[in-house]
Amino acid sequence: MTRGGARTNDAIREAAAKLFYAHGYEATSLRTVASEVGIQVGSLYNHISGKEELLTDIMVSVMDELLEAVHAAIGSVDGTAVDRFKAAVDCHIRYHAEHAREVFIGNSELRSLSDGDLEEVLAKRAEYERLLQKLVKDVAKETGADILDAKLQTYSILAQGAHVSSWYKPGGPKSLDKVVNTYITMALRQLGVESAG
Repeated sequence: MTRGGARTNDAIREAAAKLFYAHGYEATSLRTVASEVGIQVGSLYNHISGKEELLTDIMVSVMDELLEAVHAAIGSVDGTAVDRFKAAVDCHIRYHAEHAREVFIGNSELRSLSDGDLEEVLAKRAEYERLLQKLVKDVAKETGADILDAKLQTYSILAQGAHVSSWYKPGGPKSLDKVVNTYITMALRQLGVESAG
């Protein structure tokens, strides 16, 4: 693919994300996406097979980026299970704060995916959930913390990320570092590991 083609692909995806976020997937037409990019609607088909491909690409890319980022964060820590857990929660909260638009689309437009695409996105989400749940279990094993339910603890962390994406604004009264550190401490306290926070 030419460099111009790659730039056009990026522009198409950016325009789709902007429009899906502002108006919703169903209300966004390919004609509107093409207009936003500054190309003819017929030219879109040189880059995509249809509108759902754009939505699936946004959702899968978010999960791929998140998985890669958390694996990298964990891999950069040469320490305890608690240290790895803190690095993962840091990455999780930070990513959701910095990618609020894509997170919103991922959480609100699942119903718009057809079966095959939905399965792909749900498989990525399940992989991410398993990764976080393993970290929760590792903390329990290492510290002896009495975790009530590792799956529900994991859901709580997942929900915290989605919640941050709904209200955090760059340049707001709370710095991202402060927000992240507070959520790490809260997550540790939920696991009964207050002293590590």
